[in-house]
Formats: sequence, C-alpha cells, structure tokens
Amino acid sequence: MKWLRSIAVAGAAGLAGVGVLALGLVVFGYDAVAALGALGRGGFGSWYAVTSATLVRAVPLIIIGLGLSVAFRAGALNIGGEGQFLAGAMAAAWIGLSVGSWPYPLGVLAVVLGGAAAGAVWVVVPVVLKLRFGVLEVISTLLLNFVAESFVSFAVQGPLQESKGIYPQSDPLPVLVRLPILPGTRLHLGLLVAVLVGIVLWVAFGRTRWGFRLRAVGEAPLAAAVSGRISVGRTLAVGLVISAALAGLAGAFEITGVTYSLYQNLSPGYGFTAIAVALIARLHPLGVIAAGIGFGALEAGASAMQREANVPAAAVYVVQATIILLAVLSLGRSWLARAGTVG
Repeated sequence: MKWLRSIAVAGAAGLAGVGVLALGLVVFGYDAVAALGALGRGGFGSWYAVTSATLVRAVPLIIIGLGLSVAFRAGALNIGGEGQFLAGAMAAAWIGLSVGSWPYPLGVLAVVLGGAAAGAVWVVVPVVLKLRFGVLEVISTLLLNFVAESFVSFAVQGPLQESKGIYPQSDPLPVLVRLPILPGTRLHLGLLVAVLVGIVLWVAFGRTRWGFRLRAVGEAPLAAAVSGRISVGRTLAVGLVISAALAGLAGAFEITGVTYSLYQNLSPGYGFTAIAVALIARLHPLGVIAAGIGFGALEAGASAMQREANVPAAAVYVVQATIILLAVLSLGRSWLARAGTVG
C-alpha cells in the first residue's frame, strides 16, 4: 500500500539521518552513544516527553505539511507556509483578544476559523500573480514570508502590544478562547484535528474526482486541460488556498493551544520544516502524519541532547538535511520538473 511505503521511506530516511549524525558526533569528539540516547529520551523517553514535547511540536508540522501536500500535488510549490502560519497566528491573537468574553466554544471556533481565513487571504496575491501574470508562486510565496515576519514585529510593538507596553508581545488570550488540553500534559486538541484532516485528505486524494483532478493537473497540466477539460488555473488556485488555510490554522492552534500570546520568533521554522515533512512522506497524508511526529521528536530530542550531552541542538539539522536530500532523491527529477523547478 502506498501509505505504508510512504511511512517506510520516512523511517528509512530518518535512520539514515541519525546514522550521519552519529558519524559526525564521533568525528568531532562527542560521545555519540550518550548524545543519541539523550535524543531518543527527549523525543520518546517518557509519556510526558511524547505528549508535552514531541506531539506538541508535531501538530503544526503535520497540519502545514498536509496543506503543502495539497498544493504540491497540484504542481504548485507553496514555499510560504511560514508566512501563512504567522498570518494565522496574528489573526488568532487579535480575534482571541476581541472575543474573549464569548461563550465557550464559540470564541474558540471564531479564533480558529479566523486564523485559517487569514492564512488563505495571505496567498491571494501569489494566486493572482500566478494566474494573471505567470509569476512563479515559489518566488511570491517565499517573499511573503518576510512580509509576515515584519507584520508580526509591527503588531507586537504596536496595536497588539501587551497593555503595560513593556514587552514586544500581546496580552495572554482569555481562558475561554484556549483549546482544551490533555490533563497533565501540554498536548491540545489540535492533534486530533490534524489526524482528522489527514484522514479526510487521504480519502479525498484517492477516492474523489477532486483528488483525481488535483493529481492530473500536477502531473500533466496540458493533458488535463486538453483531454480532461480540467481548469488548470482553478485547480491550482484551490490547491494553494487550501494549503495556505491549513498553515493559518496551524498558526491559530499554536496561539490558542501552546503559547497563548503572539510574539516575535513565534515559529522556529515550522513552515520550512513542513516542506521536508511533506516531501519525505511523498505527499501522502498518512505519511505526513508519521513524518511530522518524527520531526517533532527530533525537535524535542535536540533540547535534551544539548542539556544532557552538551551537543548543540543545531546538530539535529544534520538529520533534517539528510532526510530532505533523500526525500528529493526519492521523488525524483521528473516530479520536480513537473512542479516547475527544473527546466
């Protein structure tokens, strides 16, 4: 089955990445056994590590990765997940502070839907530029990441700055607009939503006409337009909008389920890491869930590795880089050519 193959590829790439990391640790004189032990314990060593570190970090990676799988299947390289995530987080913070007195769960729904809508709006300009002027979405979505970062900086030092005006962050969200969490952990309801979205996309990709049209446009847009009479532009636009909406949803979940405030450097690069998550999963929704959990474990284990073995947390990027390289090789040059990045 394809989803099992996707998970197997993700697992193999992860093991290869850990092997490269171990070799690097030995070369540079670190205790590889102690470091890798700390990495494993930080990600999966206890119930608390899994539920309060690994899965919490996995939620935005899974949701953004699922959105990217939609866009990439349509042949649209959305590199703006980071900016769309931040747009959703900004909207969630503003709406959450405005509707904090609404009855539960209406306030939560308003915040979450507002974040998703903000992410979708953030990709409108790239969609128009693509369809009207032929501007590559890989460029326009990438550049908008920097615009979103600037907007967050402006917001937390201006209209959304906390009431005392001391710190560059927003006031905490009221309790009535926060996501419910699993007792005794930091894990919030967003994980369940992420898994449900993955299942819905799995069914949609394989058993609906929309999923077929998406794949047809991504693999052979000219044939889809001529033989299949499929609107390539509309399909691509829908793919980008859904992708951006899910990234915005991830931003809303981060605000309402983890940080409860908006501040600078809110994201450690979720939007970029999610690209690797989608690629290593070969754009399969269930593979994205597995890969997201794996990358979440790496992020959680990196901190433990630094604490226990004095190995810089940035060493985990070696694993991530290896995984990305193997993902690109597994997809092959032909897929990248269809996506418009290779001549």
